[in-house]
Amino acid sequence: MRDFSEELETLAARLAQAARYLALDDKRARLAQLETELAEPDLWDDPKHGAQVAAEYGRVNDDVKLLDGLAQRVDDAHTLYELAVEEGDDSVEGELEATVASLGRELDELDLRSLFTGEFDEGDAVCEVHAGEGGTDAQDWTEMMLRMYLRWAERRGFEVEVDETTPGQEAGLLSATFIVKGRFAYGLLQAERGVHRLYRISPFDSQARRQTSYAAMDVTPFVEDVSEEVKIDEKELRVDYYRSSGAGGQHVNVTDSAVRLTHLPTGIVVTCQNERSQIQNKARAMQVLAAKLAERQREERRAEMAAITGPPGAGQPRRQLHPGVRAGALPARQGRAHGHRDGERGRRARRRPRRVHGVVAAVAAGAGRALVSGAHAAARRQRADTLDDRRRGCARPSTRRRSSP
Repeated sequence: MRDFSEELETLAARLAQAARYLALDDKRARLAQLETELAEPDLWDDPKHGAQVAAEYGRVNDDVKLLDGLAQRVDDAHTLYELAVEEGDDSVEGELEATVASLGRELDELDLRSLFTGEFDEGDAVCEVHAGEGGTDAQDWTEMMLRMYLRWAERRGFEVEVDETTPGQEAGLLSATFIVKGRFAYGLLQAERGVHRLYRISPFDSQARRQTSYAAMDVTPFVEDVSEEVKIDEKELRVDYYRSSGAGGQHVNVTDSAVRLTHLPTGIVVTCQNERSQIQNKARAMQVLAAKLAERQREERRAEMAAITGPPGAGQPRRQLHPGVRAGALPARQGRAHGHRDGERGRRARRRPRRVHGVVAAVAAGAGRALVSGAHAAARRQRADTLDDRRRGCARPSTRRRSSP
């Protein structure tokens, strides 16, 4: 049997670190408080407050149970390894390998969870996919992306609600809107925001040429109640009703149950058609629209703060010194990033040293420029002193050497 002691010690150390950055002790204390609040008979007199307490209790309880369960599994694996070593039993080596690998994967997920520190990272997400350039291939790529995200959410145990799908002309989808519900759904999906490209041999091209298709993915945090953050005026909305698209049935395509909301000041369009009732579709569309408007307001506030404070790292020195090189021997900046000083671009800062021997050539060029600039400064000071002396009427002795007669 191979030695598992080092791996088990590493797992125990990672678990102790996870308990620290997830604040296990604080969660235990908060769990006791929430249990007391849930036991109060008048908790559900305010349904909104009761739902918030119940949801927080579920999250905190899951975290405490997860960490306690991992600690118990690590202790069991360590005990099993010690017994196997004492008795010389090699039959449990496969079980120990599987346990160590499983514990490592779960601790990796805990490490990933520590990165979700945003305000909405722990909540649900509203996702939209739109076909871009590429015609039928882009629409097919959009449908493939939708299936991909639905399968991913299913494997992670998330609940998915598809609100709207617009079929393409020949195949695929023009757009689709869906809501992923689960803990850390937005934190995991926000990295998918952007344009996705697919390069393949097109199945819709008779000559079997390679085509590039594009589809855009947009992710917005979904909050059930944003009435305190966003106020929507009904006069600023254009509401359109139409029949739902899809496979049909006894009711879905008979009435105008689908709803399209257009926010006139911003141009944001939200569509919902998955519910059987027009009222339910409008209520869901209003929630999605409120979430998008709230995200828009947050982006505007971030842009205003960035305009005031400047981009991250502004004002920080970007000069990089090499070992054994004085600060005055290097130019303001080297390489592709041109230097700026006090908001003005100088010609000398734009000059790049010749790359003869890498850093040595750059240092030599910088040192040469420093010497030349020092000589020029000394000459300017000498000329200024001479002019001052002439104004005072006292000639300054010349520094030139006279030739001998």
